[in-house]
Amino acid sequence: MQVLTSTTEFDDALDAAGEGAITSEIASVLIRAREGGELEALMAAAAELRNRVKGRSVTYSKKVFIPLTNLCRDYCGYCTFRKDPGQPGAKTMTPDEVVAVAEAGARLGCKEALFSLGDRPEAIFPEMRETLARLGHRTTLSYLAEMCERVLNETGLLPHANPGLMGRKDLETLRRSNPSMGLMLESTSDRLTLPGMAHDNAPDKPPSLRLKTIEEAGRLKIPFTTGILIGIGETLDERVDALFAIRRLHERYGHIQEVIVQNFRAKPEIPMRDHPEPSMLDHARTIAVARLVLGDMNVQAPPNLSDDKYPFLLRAGINDWGGISPLTPDFINPEKPWPHIERLAERTAIEGFELAERLSVYPEYLRKDDYFDEGLRARVRAMAGG
Repeated sequence: MQVLTSTTEFDDALDAAGEGAITSEIASVLIRAREGGELEALMAAAAELRNRVKGRSVTYSKKVFIPLTNLCRDYCGYCTFRKDPGQPGAKTMTPDEVVAVAEAGARLGCKEALFSLGDRPEAIFPEMRETLARLGHRTTLSYLAEMCERVLNETGLLPHANPGLMGRKDLETLRRSNPSMGLMLESTSDRLTLPGMAHDNAPDKPPSLRLKTIEEAGRLKIPFTTGILIGIGETLDERVDALFAIRRLHERYGHIQEVIVQNFRAKPEIPMRDHPEPSMLDHARTIAVARLVLGDMNVQAPPNLSDDKYPFLLRAGINDWGGISPLTPDFINPEKPWPHIERLAERTAIEGFELAERLSVYPEYLRKDDYFDEGLRARVRAMAGG
């Protein structure tokens, strides 16, 4: 149950956050900002911090979305992407299909190939093990590594793998072809793995396992994207816990290039189809708290998941729109089309910001030699130009 706070307590918390002294207790007060004056003050403080540390430029990456396989051993309550073998739409892409999509994206000026796929489907599906054997692989992550190398070498697009849990060996292998990678933390709440909750029957979603992968990426100096998914049954305090868990890892390793604050959207075909979605104002206040907690880190929200109201989120402190594709849909949320880049630029400008293209890896990492495999360094910097 949400605990209402006094106006004085909120004002004191906002003053402390403005002085850079934000703690989890202060953030828990701020994330309960009431609609009206409190929320407006919270968003203004977050926007002021964003303007100070990031300026008036809002970035995006021009990408193609490559759903390598939608077979997955996890059954998350909000997911329409994953399939079982034999279900309509179940598919593992062939190498030729992967390269063809990347080539088409390159012709349209894309620079990123975002690979998304289910977690370890070969662990429970003999059909996937047979498919991998035909492709010359034992694991899905091994097949992913080959496809990343082919896309990089044959099309010039920069792979950005987002395959779920990874161990050190797989991270090391993928690092050779991926200048950046990602894994959504989603939440630090173990409650969500209980029966009937969003991560029930999802063996790859315990927070400790997600955090271990993100930390291992930090040890290997991989520019890494992560984030939280709000509205899936977590409490406001649990959102704050997740943001501070991300901050602690970044303070220790310096590798988290981007934090996504993504909002749950209900769909008729998911178990959570009747679960209430977070409101735009709830999304905005969570973004604002994320900005105050994360400081000068890059904070992103996907524009397509806020329908036509997405420019409002700029007022809460984001500085990035994520990957936008002129070719492929958002296969995770196929019912939510990307905004056209020209329209995104126009609406970003109306809010007083300039839309700027970036690579899949953020500019601040391009100057750090130890954050790239030696074989990638010159190629990525050449693509970035100035």
